[in-house]
Amino acid sequence: MGKHQRIAARVAGKGHENGFHPCYLEYFRLFNAQEYYAAHDVLEHIWLGSDGERYVFYKALIQFAGGFVHLQHHQREPAHRTHGRRLRPAARLFLRSAELLRELPDDYEGLVVAEIATMALATAGELESTGFAANPWHPERAPVLQGPGFGTGGGTATLT
Repeated sequence: MGKHQRIAARVAGKGHENGFHPCYLEYFRLFNAQEYYAAHDVLEHIWLGSDGERYVFYKALIQFAGGFVHLQHHQREPAHRTHGRRLRPAARLFLRSAELLRELPDDYEGLVVAEIATMALATAGELESTGFAANPWHPERAPVLQGPGFGTGGGTATLT
């Protein structure tokens, strides 16, 4: 089974809750479960067919998750020849994510965009402030995204 078939199977039977695509909602569930690569993949599934602001928004969230993929790999294997060099690429993804999010309204697709952008910039700043020598991510302090459909009000981002 290919990637697109696996993603379609993952969201099969899940409707458009409150008007949101099931892949979009699954992104938040996977992100909060620290399954950053899967979150990236599930959103990429609908990003490729989107356009306009939604294209920019999904791309920013994909890059945001991608930054955490790099941090997670580095945290698990900091001495690994590839994973040990993932901090700079992570910072680039966080900065690019924040740059894309600045193009969007403050509240977009049920999410407070500025909170994601702020978290992305703060994480990139932490990496840069140590000369890319320290990884700020740890599974016990991983960020949590309160996406649409996760309680009341707009979605937010918090560091735990």
